[in-house]
Amino acid sequence: MADNNSVQKFYKGFKSEFKKIIWPNRQTLLKQTTTVIVLSVLVGVIISVMDFVIGTGIHLIVR
Repeated sequence: MADNNSVQKFYKGFKSEFKKIIWPNRQTLLKQTTTVIVLSVLVGVIISVMDFVIGTGIHLIVR
């Protein structure tokens, strides 16, 4: 089992690392969130189109 000293060291290190985090401002967060959503939708559309085209091609071949 971990002794009390190692647990204290862990939380002290955790706290010091947490202070190093640079949190984004509201504008940056909004831009990055919008970018992720737009790119996710775009990739979803591309995958859907590719699935439709490949599925149609296979259906024509098998027929």
